[in-house]
Amino acid sequence: MIDPMCGIGTTLVEAICLGRDAVGVEYERDFVDLALGNLRHAYARGATGRAELACGDARNIAAVFAPLRGKASLVLTSPPYGSHTHGHLRSSRDNNGGKIVKRHYRYSSDNANLAYQSLPGLLEGFGVILAGSATLLQPSGIVAVTVRPIRVKGELIDLPGLVIDTAHQHGLALAGRYVALLAGLRDGALVNRASFFQMLETRRARERGIPACATAHEDLLIFQQATADGDSRLTALPVPASGPATGWPSRRQRCAGA
Repeated sequence: MIDPMCGIGTTLVEAICLGRDAVGVEYERDFVDLALGNLRHAYARGATGRAELACGDARNIAAVFAPLRGKASLVLTSPPYGSHTHGHLRSSRDNNGGKIVKRHYRYSSDNANLAYQSLPGLLEGFGVILAGSATLLQPSGIVAVTVRPIRVKGELIDLPGLVIDTAHQHGLALAGRYVALLAGLRDGALVNRASFFQMLETRRARERGIPACATAHEDLLIFQQATADGDSRLTALPVPASGPATGWPSRRQRCAGA
C-alpha cells in the first residue's frame, strides 16, 4: 500500500496492523517525526507489516520508490485542503467563555508545500502525484482517493469532481465512486460527525446568509490506469489480499525496530 501524502502516518499504521506492507511520503518534517512515533507505537502493540517512510515531495514519488515500480497493489490518499490542518483547540466552553484558541492548525511556512498553492495549482500537483504513484502499481492495482466538497470564501466547490477531471488528465480512469458517511449512530439515527472547524465555518457561512450545511460524507474515488479506449480495467471493486506483499526494496530507512 502506498500513501503519497501520509501526514502523521494513520494509513500506514492501519496497513501494518493488518499485516500489509506500506510506504509513504510526507513533505512536512514535523509530520514525519509524528508518523515515525505512531509506527513505533503500532509495532510495540504487535503490528506485523513493514513500513517505509520518506520525507520529501510526493510529486517525485516515482523516483523515491523506483524499486516498487509495477509491484504495489493499492495507492490510498487524499488531497490537501489548503494550508490549514485540523489541529487542536480550546473552545469557549474549555476556557471559561474566552476566545477560541487554536494550535498546530497550519503547516510550516514553506511555500513549496503543495497545500499553499491556489486551487488550480493544487489540482495540477495532485494530478502529478497520482500519475507518479500509479506507475508503482501492478497492472490490476488501484488508486483510491477520499475527498469531500470544500468551501472557498463561502463558495461550495465540487472538489471530488475536480479530482476526477484531474485524474483523467493524467491517464487515470474512474472505475468506481462510493460514499463514506462521516456519521455515527445514536438511538437508531445517523449523527453527523463533522469536525469543530467544519461546524464553525458552516455557522459563519449561515450568518452571512449562505445556506450552508456541514458535510456528512466523503467520496471514495477508485481509479485505474486508463486503457487505450480511456476506460479502466475494473469490472468490480476488488478485495485486497491479506498478508504482506513481496518484492519490496531492501534498502531504505525502515521504521521497524527504529
